[in-house]
Amino acid sequence: MDSQYTSDVLSGGVTNNSASTPKVEILKVSTRSRPSAVAGAIAGVIRDQRSAEIQTIGAGATSQAVKAIAIAHNYLAAEQIEIVCVPAFMDVVIENEERTAIRLLVTRR
Repeated sequence: MDSQYTSDVLSGGVTNNSASTPKVEILKVSTRSRPSAVAGAIAGVIRDQRSAEIQTIGAGATSQAVKAIAIAHNYLAAEQIEIVCVPAFMDVVIENEERTAIRLLVTRR
């Protein structure tokens, strides 16, 4: 996996790629991301900003992200916050190479 994209939520990989305009928080998840750590980050962003975007490349990273969304759903359900997830494909450029990523938009219902 590319070094630019392997940032793990646990090690500070929670990034917001918007410098001037407030946007949805972007969480980049790798195959090495711990679902419980990502879930905590998702829940925190949902509480603060009402929506979060998760980006993954590859089946392993997507699996970790889906597990994290399920865990975050349980965390937030205890606070009567319901979330939904909308998946989509997106193209990203990493080290001058175009890759297809999965974008998982998580928002409050």
